[in-house]
Amino acid sequence: MGALIKICGIRRNEDADYINEAKPDYAGFIFWDKSFRYVDLETALRLRAKIDPCIKTVAVFVDESRERIIETVKSGAVSVVQLHGSEDEIYIRKLKEELPDNTKIWKAYKVRNAEDIAAAEASAADEILLDNGYGTGECFDHRLLGDGSGLGRRFILAGGMRPDNIAEAIKKFSPYMIDISSGVETDKYKDKDKIRRAVDACRSCR
Repeated sequence: MGALIKICGIRRNEDADYINEAKPDYAGFIFWDKSFRYVDLETALRLRAKIDPCIKTVAVFVDESRERIIETVKSGAVSVVQLHGSEDEIYIRKLKEELPDNTKIWKAYKVRNAEDIAAAEASAADEILLDNGYGTGECFDHRLLGDGSGLGRRFILAGGMRPDNIAEAIKKFSPYMIDISSGVETDKYKDKDKIRRAVDACRSCR
């Protein structure tokens, strides 16, 4: 039992400081300009330089051009690409061929029914992320997961995660990783104490 943890939506110098203190496994930058958590490449590079090298960074894109994604990865800002839009299998396979070696691709799926989970299981992405939507802070219907063992591959659990429900989710569904953003925010800004508690909740289950 146990899960890794990603803190997503890093956008300020303070956020990087909080991350360095709490030491999650991953930190995420949002490159979708419709999100209030959006950062440009210059900001991401500055924050990456502040974040402890042992913490891997992830770029979150929504229906972005492959050219921009490749540029972002080659800049050194991130080593993982998270696709959160309508990217299909052809897109994912082409992107895999074009990205630098050792770059991982995660694909997020909005879960509404068993068919969505089946589509996630069949994905060509390196990891799959099961979510409710675009940073809604709400859970999808977790009953669709059963106890998590029925899925044919490991998965990242997102949507509605909070410091006080992470341990229960890990116990019930055995996810590979917890992805959390709004659950560690207060008034839409990252909260140092909530980040620490979320990371501690994951660590306590290992």
